[in-house]
Amino acid sequence: MTNPLLAESGLPRFSEIRPEHVQPAVDQVLADNRAAIDAITRDGGPYTWHNLVAPLERLEDRLEQIWAPVSHLNAVMNSEALREAYNACLPALSAYHTEMGQNTALYSAFRALRDSDEYAHLDQDQRQSVDNALRDFELAGVALEDSAKQRYAAIAARLAELSSRFQEHLMDATDAWYRDTDDADELAGLPDSALGVMKQNAEQAGVEGWRISLDMPVVQAVLAHAHDRGLRREVYEAFTTRASDTGPQAGQRDNHPIMAEILDLRQEQAELLGYRDYASLSLAPKMADSAAEVIAFLEDLAERARPVAEQEYAGLQAFARERDGLASLEAWDVGYYSERLREARFDLSPEDLRPWFQADRVMAGLFAVVERLFGVRIAEREGVDTWHPDVRFYEIRDADGALRGQFYTDLYARSHKRGGAWMAPARGRMNHSGQTRTPVAFLTCNFTPPVGDRPALITHGEVETLFHEFGHGLHHMLTRVNAASVAGINGVAWDAVELPSQFLENWCWEREALDLFARHHETGEPIPDALFQRMTAARNFHAAMQMVRQLEFSLFDLRLHVEHDRQRGERIFALLDEVREQVAVVQPPAFNRFPNSFAHIFAGGYAAGYYSYKWAEVLSADAFARFTEEGIFNPVTGRAFLEAILERGGSVDAATLFRDFRGRAPSIEPLLKASGLAA
Repeated sequence: MTNPLLAESGLPRFSEIRPEHVQPAVDQVLADNRAAIDAITRDGGPYTWHNLVAPLERLEDRLEQIWAPVSHLNAVMNSEALREAYNACLPALSAYHTEMGQNTALYSAFRALRDSDEYAHLDQDQRQSVDNALRDFELAGVALEDSAKQRYAAIAARLAELSSRFQEHLMDATDAWYRDTDDADELAGLPDSALGVMKQNAEQAGVEGWRISLDMPVVQAVLAHAHDRGLRREVYEAFTTRASDTGPQAGQRDNHPIMAEILDLRQEQAELLGYRDYASLSLAPKMADSAAEVIAFLEDLAERARPVAEQEYAGLQAFARERDGLASLEAWDVGYYSERLREARFDLSPEDLRPWFQADRVMAGLFAVVERLFGVRIAEREGVDTWHPDVRFYEIRDADGALRGQFYTDLYARSHKRGGAWMAPARGRMNHSGQTRTPVAFLTCNFTPPVGDRPALITHGEVETLFHEFGHGLHHMLTRVNAASVAGINGVAWDAVELPSQFLENWCWEREALDLFARHHETGEPIPDALFQRMTAARNFHAAMQMVRQLEFSLFDLRLHVEHDRQRGERIFALLDEVREQVAVVQPPAFNRFPNSFAHIFAGGYAAGYYSYKWAEVLSADAFARFTEEGIFNPVTGRAFLEAILERGGSVDAATLFRDFRGRAPSIEPLLKASGLAA
């Protein structure tokens, strides 16, 4: 049997990949890699870039070429068989990565290279790669005693298993709940876009009427627009209790024991490496110096934002009371009355803008913005093997036609697909034998799909999401760095990695940019001036409430990993209550189990790092301020951002790169101004 995962050239052959291919491919490459690493370290040096680092990068890349498509398919085309194959490989992969991180012969080889004359002759990218490798060896426990190494390896394997199970519980709980109705009155207030999706869901399930699901576009539509308060409460409860001990699926797939074990293991792992808590371990490779520094940053923002958020919330309560006699504003009312207040104050609803944002045209407009900013060209390429009919494939080229990057897009929500939006590397840039390999990205969203003959129309918020994820993609694809471990997003401090993504969102609000793609799907007309003025006037509507909500998540995450005590046991919900008391203005009901679906920190890479969104928002607002000063499509400024940030990846410290672009250290003032909090 030819295994498509073992093909070493070309793009992944998605249509040929089967669950039974996964484990044999992983096992073979792990065995090959171990043999090759033994040969490298057996030579004993003297070590150079070409006989140590470059061969190791190629070995790591070959493993990634197998695992990237498998991991991606597990997220976007999940099935029992694929899930079983994916999970079966996690222990072996975890053991291998831990083994490599604790390989004393490799560590000694890297130290010998760093201490040699050869190191001084390496270029900046290569030196950074060597320095990072030495740091990562130490963070992986290379200096531990044998018994501690074994325990570290066991922890790493168990954490990989638990993170996967957390995500599976969440995905299964999201797919498991639905409610069918044939009562149109019950759905009064919902926009046609949401009703069309619900109708299509019902037709696909072979039932009459409409099927309400927990897919994000449906949940958001119900909570923002359904007049039926009981329906809003029902959907809110089903959504906020997924994978927990409360709600309609109480006790099924409960993530609470998983979270408790994850916290214990992270704390133990940190202690093995000599850190007081997991947050200190997590921050070691980041821009921030300490948890105390981050907490001070977050609390400073909270002090500025909460008084304004309290005013916003009081105004919302008064509006609901005056409009509908609502005595108490509950969590499932907040979105609904926020939309009604926005409509009353600005004569604007997000649904009013949807007709101007046809998904295909928005994609073309995104490309036009990027082309003008960075002097590249983006075009679709037909005939590429993909995993679903919705998927498209594109190429990015320089003005002279040189290929810079390629990417897949998978934009619409469906069953057996992980929620949210993300960019993930399919393969990274690297140089081998004088040949530079083109980076490839996966760009995944969960937008409202097309219904029947009607095109996919997305909200302005979803437009921002698309721009955000493509910013990550540009960071990955436009790199000029040839050392794989610091090319693109690799090696970038985690609390700076959101800079390009949040930066690109700004063009979603600029008239000159919107006119490139915001056209009515029926008439082709641009957004009328009056509508644009209302849209920009409403930009900071409830901005302080939104900010304190993000600060709640960030402080909860950081304190959870600073204060956890394995002897006392987890305090997940007690700690969340403390954080909410400090910063939140909306207090959720007792049944809310938000942490059980907080995949960013329990199944993603953001543990003790969720603050990165706010930290990088300071950087992105300040970076964009230069464009507002010099012209939002100024090619010189665009070239400066491309060369200082996007092309240099993780090859230079993120703070240095920012100063290279901005000419100074970052300022918080542009963020406060953009959020309406400057005063």
